[in-house]
Amino acid sequence: MTTHRPAAPTATSPATSRTGTAAGSDGPTAATALRPGVLGTSSIAFIVISAAAPLTVMAGVAPLALLIGGPGAPAAYVIAGLVLLLFASGFTAMSAVVPSGGAFYSYITLGLGRPAGFASALLALVSYNALQIGVYGLLGVAGTTAVTTLTGAQVPWWVISLTALVLVHLLGRSGVDVGAKVLAVLLTLETAILVVVCTGIFAAGAVQLGQPGSFTPTAVFAPGMAAVLALAFVAFTGFESTAIYRAEARDPERTVPRATIVSVGFLAAFYAFVVWTVGHAYGNQGPEYLAQHLNDLFAVAATQYVGARAADVLVVLLVSSVFASLLAFHNACNRYARSLAAEGVLPRALARTHPRYQSPATAGLAQTVLALVVVGGFALAGADPYRQLLLWVNTPGGIGLLLLQALACAAVLRFFWKDRRGYSTLRVIVAPALGLVLLVVAIVLTISQIDLLTSAGAAVNTVLVGLVFAVVVLGLVLSPVLARRMPEAWARLGTGRGEDGAA
Repeated sequence: MTTHRPAAPTATSPATSRTGTAAGSDGPTAATALRPGVLGTSSIAFIVISAAAPLTVMAGVAPLALLIGGPGAPAAYVIAGLVLLLFASGFTAMSAVVPSGGAFYSYITLGLGRPAGFASALLALVSYNALQIGVYGLLGVAGTTAVTTLTGAQVPWWVISLTALVLVHLLGRSGVDVGAKVLAVLLTLETAILVVVCTGIFAAGAVQLGQPGSFTPTAVFAPGMAAVLALAFVAFTGFESTAIYRAEARDPERTVPRATIVSVGFLAAFYAFVVWTVGHAYGNQGPEYLAQHLNDLFAVAATQYVGARAADVLVVLLVSSVFASLLAFHNACNRYARSLAAEGVLPRALARTHPRYQSPATAGLAQTVLALVVVGGFALAGADPYRQLLLWVNTPGGIGLLLLQALACAAVLRFFWKDRRGYSTLRVIVAPALGLVLLVVAIVLTISQIDLLTSAGAAVNTVLVGLVFAVVVLGLVLSPVLARRMPEAWARLGTGRGEDGAA
């Protein structure tokens, strides 16, 4: 067998520098490139649906939605899903002309200009990190509950959170394909336990198909449904991160749009079905009963309709559901940071990938250290892991993502306004316009009902909301500074040139 050695550098084959970057090129190298073609539609969908954490949302938030909204609660998830499908319509059409893995900020840069793009890049970094880091508090609570339920032992929440932090880092470093396989298993298990519980409810005759009460105008427009809509939008958090995995997707022009639509459609239908089933089984017990079981309604349902073992399984899978969300958001944070570093906006070192796994290992390490500092700080301060670490840190992230979605709709609308590029007016003008209006309504509803998300007073809530808009203002203020002092990075912002070597 004849072996071929790589040719030595020539005048037409630029030498490679010691950092791995080819001379005269700003494209990726072995040191900065992600592993291409490892994710299909289903893999990307598993990642982003896992970020939403269906079991966590159902067990942790759905009982509150039922208490506030009554029979109409399931409809809120359908309405939120339809609004986000309008957003996804134009978002996926524009993905064909956005070469970068920067997702939101790349779209906004292309449609609304670099100042808006840079501000949205900062907002995305802060929002995704806030959502990821805050969830360590929820994991600590769920983990201690599971350990106590199964063994009777008492474990500090931060021990579980910090152990998970190490595992998330190691899995993130091992490559997105490895993480996707882990998330596929965890998502399947958490979905399965909810299906089992709902099947048990149906089998017992506690609910029957053909009961439309949840979707009548009376139910949909009942008092309290505005607050439930705010909760429903937050339940879809992370679905738009499909575009972040463009560089690692097979045939990204097809897989990314498909994964986006599949993710939104699945979450809307699944959430509505589960809430409808459990709501019909327990809604007639009255608001006092729901208020008493806000934290364990699904465990009660599992015990009553399936058995005590099912309730134990649900407690364990709630931990795995939260862990899956942490891993999915860790991957999203890393790829945002890597994209900005590859374009020169963040330190170039953050663009370096693992030599074996081709994962954004340096950005992953930086994100892990940031999480360690925040989680460790809350632990040392004796803060409540749920009310303070989870709710206070997560809430600005959720509002930030809604604002980014609205900005992305505006970017799509402006980009296609004069040239439809072969797409229908319905898809790239009408749908994004409706999505923009409805997302603005969702932002207003979420802010107006923020006390439901934070369980905090007016002063804390004002600070949390103010942080979101302060990040945007900071980005706009710093934009001319970046343009003046880092003109090359400013020119590359949102273009993907640092990632794929485009001229």
